[in-house]
Amino acid sequence: MHIILGDDQKSQLEDKYTLLELDQIRFAPDDNSVQAYCVLENIPVNELPKLHELSHLHSKLMENYCKRNWNFCEQALEHLQGRWGGQLDSFYTEIAQRIAKYKSQDMSTEWDPALQKY
Repeated sequence: MHIILGDDQKSQLEDKYTLLELDQIRFAPDDNSVQAYCVLENIPVNELPKLHELSHLHSKLMENYCKRNWNFCEQALEHLQGRWGGQLDSFYTEIAQRIAKYKSQDMSTEWDPALQKY
């Protein structure tokens, strides 16, 4: 698996590979954000028939993460963990840990799902 930042290479790669949206990353000092994507090259053969379904579920996970729909995210993570040959398991674990932390906090309505990098 490879990670790319931004949309420059996305259109060239998405025709040949499975690309999945990861986090948005906001860089200081100018506060510009870029979208991170993972490029999956080695998808297990037994997952190929469900490729569209799994990609869609991953997309919905990220969409609902931004909306703070934690219940949906937790359910989606149960189905996604272990998929993609385990290539995204550490990412899914990180998302689950963030959700557990956010659920225990009184979050501002101005919460920004982008990761801040200084």
